[in-house]
Amino acid sequence: MDFITQLFNGLQLGSIYALIALGYTMVYGIAKLINFAHGDIIMVGGYTVFLAIQMSVFKAGLPLWAAIVPAILVCTLLGIIIERIAYRPLRNSSRISLLITTIGVSLFLQNLFVKIFTSSAKPVPALFPQKSINFAGMHFSFATIITIASTLILTYLLNLFVNKTKYGKSMLAVSEDYGAAELVGINVNGVMTMTFAIGSALAGVASVLYIASYPQIHPFMGSMLGIKAFTAAVLGGIGSISGAVIGGIILGIVEVLTRAYLSSAYADAIVFVILIVVLLVQPNGLLGKLEKEKV
Repeated sequence: MDFITQLFNGLQLGSIYALIALGYTMVYGIAKLINFAHGDIIMVGGYTVFLAIQMSVFKAGLPLWAAIVPAILVCTLLGIIIERIAYRPLRNSSRISLLITTIGVSLFLQNLFVKIFTSSAKPVPALFPQKSINFAGMHFSFATIITIASTLILTYLLNLFVNKTKYGKSMLAVSEDYGAAELVGINVNGVMTMTFAIGSALAGVASVLYIASYPQIHPFMGSMLGIKAFTAAVLGGIGSISGAVIGGIILGIVEVLTRAYLSSAYADAIVFVILIVVLLVQPNGLLGKLEKEKV
């Protein structure tokens, strides 16, 4: 029973990694950019939840989980601003320049929030009811069920959007060749903005689900989350939506089982070992496609 419980805890954590990894994989798949500021968007979402809960409307009786709405809105807006100000002017620059820019945005956000809120961790009240669901003699928290279900639903909707809608097909066209897509009338700038917006909105959801499980925030919380989610995206095959989810779940289960049966001290190290092994053995990931560079 204990192993099954730990397995579900791994699914919960992996679901959060999967949502964050979806943002990485979408931006890379469309823009061919690894956005290392993505983890800090989650941090901003966490502080948005914290500030929203301090508002009088929440103190007057509005349920705390409703803080997910401002978190998604703020993260989406931040993603659009990052794309418009930091990425778009450098789109035709070298990948090194783009990479340095995203790292710069990450450091800027971290230091800005240290300046505003200090580096101390701040506790956040429980967002979901402290109830548990009993099944076959096991107890699962309400937050665990909500987290896993939210990831499954959002992944399904994202797949539906990308493969079945006009805007989603525009994203696929831009991912293949944005020069050719522009020639056939697709608004490439609009598609890029939409990609950042969707990825950042998913990060907003992930920030709420993460805080529901680990109720505290600090300005550097997005760094490790971002690295682990990036590892999940690479493991699953960066650029693949299904791969990001599979990679996130695998990583979450491995981390939780390591903490439970080995030692918490090894958990983060194993994440980096997985990243190194994947890059050496299967650099395209589990579901990634081999891409040929045009010269």
